[in-house]
Amino acid sequence: MNCTRLLTVAIAVAFATSPLVAGAQVNTADPAAPAAAAPAAPPAPILPASPNVVANGNLISTLQGSGHFSILLKALDVAQLSETLKSAPNLTLFAPTDEAFQALPPSQLSQLLAAKNAPLLQKVLIYHLVNALVDSSKIKGAKGPIPTVEAGTIVIDGSADVLKVNNADIIQADIKTTNGLIHVIDKVLVPGDVTLPTASAAASAPANG
Repeated sequence: MNCTRLLTVAIAVAFATSPLVAGAQVNTADPAAPAAAAPAAPPAPILPASPNVVANGNLISTLQGSGHFSILLKALDVAQLSETLKSAPNLTLFAPTDEAFQALPPSQLSQLLAAKNAPLLQKVLIYHLVNALVDSSKIKGAKGPIPTVEAGTIVIDGSADVLKVNNADIIQADIKTTNGLIHVIDKVLVPGDVTLPTASAAASAPANG
């Protein structure tokens, strides 16, 4: 047996015993049959388009410059939180877009923004605030609760490709303002001990006097 024949046999033996292929099943009945298709990858989640927010000064001026947060800005005014978010340092704001607020039932949203419900609205809004800088590097690969300014906890989840907070997706992360970070989210976060008001509930409330 010449050297060429010996080399060919050695390569064939090495290939057959390779751990990558040794367990492969060969279709001896029909060598021309195509290999079984690999399982299809799960479809990627469909997220709302990123609003492409650009940092512009502090938290409030950045929200104002975007044009995607008119309802959040109105809510912050009603709850008397706007001035605080202009100057308080090292805050992380999970900011719902206008579309996120508009996903609430209209009667619920109108009642939530009513001046008489300002204390409840304030509680909901500060549930979106963390008194620390939590950038995406701290979220990716992590999963668990973090405390909010409201004193309740939100659950961050960076175990998958899409970063989440509670049941909301983060559709734009790490907008660095002069006094904190903004993560844009696609749902309004509601503390577990809060029931949002509705128009029917307001109508059934007893009149004063």
